[in-house]
Amino acid sequence: MRIDSHHHVWDLEARSQPWTAPFPILARSYSMDDLRPSLIASDVAATVVVQTVTDADETPELLELAAHDPAVAGVVGWVDLTTVDVSEQLSSLCAGPHGSHLVGIRHQVQEESELNWLGAEKVRMGLRAVAAQGLTYDLVIRHEQLGSALAAAEAIPDLRFILDHGGNPPVESKGLEPWASDVAHLAELPNTAVKLSGVVTRVVADVCVEDLRPYTDHLFATFGTSRVLFGSDWPVCLVSARYAQVVEVAEHLTAWLTADERAAVFGGNAAYWYRLDPIP
Repeated sequence: MRIDSHHHVWDLEARSQPWTAPFPILARSYSMDDLRPSLIASDVAATVVVQTVTDADETPELLELAAHDPAVAGVVGWVDLTTVDVSEQLSSLCAGPHGSHLVGIRHQVQEESELNWLGAEKVRMGLRAVAAQGLTYDLVIRHEQLGSALAAAEAIPDLRFILDHGGNPPVESKGLEPWASDVAHLAELPNTAVKLSGVVTRVVADVCVEDLRPYTDHLFATFGTSRVLFGSDWPVCLVSARYAQVVEVAEHLTAWLTADERAAVFGGNAAYWYRLDPIP
C-alpha cells in the first residue's frame, strides 16, 4: 500500500501563507478534495499532512482533518520548542481531540538565520519533550544546517529524526559537496531517516530528471532502503510538476530496487517511522 509521507493543505481564509508569494500557482487554498483525484490516480492510499506555518492553531485543525478524512493517516504539527511549557503543550495535543493522529513535530529551521538553531539548549529541551511523547521530528533545513542536525540527532538518540526533502541538495548547481558528506554522516545514526520529497521541486529549466539521480542514489547508498520515505511535497511540487509526474519521477529513480524495497520506500517505511495506525 502506498503512503505519501509529505504533503500540505492550507486555507487562505483561515491564515495567510506568506512564503507562497513568489509562486503564483500556490497563491490559493488547497484542500484534500483537491488532492484526492491525484491520490486515486497514482494508487496512493494514505498520506501524512505536514504543517506549513509557525502557528499553534494550525495543528488542531490538521488533527481535525485527519479525524474526518480516512486518507490522512498522520499529522506532523508545530509547537514552539523554545517555550518552558512545551511538554505540557505536547501532552495536551496528544491527549486532546483527535490527538492520536499526531505523529510528529516540525519547525521551519531553514528560515532561521542561526545555523546552529538546533543546538540551542532551549531547543534541545523541546526536542527531548518531542521524544518523550513518542513523536518524530521532521528536519526541514538548508543543506548548510546539516551539521547542526547531526549534532542534535547524536545528542538525543531516542528521538526519531526524519530529514525532509533530502536535506535540500544543491540540484540547481549540480554539485554534491558538502551536502553529500554531511548527509552521509547523518545517515550513520540509526535514529535518522530521509524523505525522497521536494527534490523535483528543485528542478529548473536546465535540470533534467536524470540530473537528480546522483542525489537520490546517494540517499539510498547512505540511508539504505529501509530509511527512505516517498513524499510528494504537494502542492508545493506544482511549481515544477503535477502530482502524477512526481510519482513517475520517484518510480523512475527507484526502478532498480526490488519489489519489496520499493514497497518499503513507497509506504512501509512511512508506516514504521511515523508509527502509523493500521490503515484500512
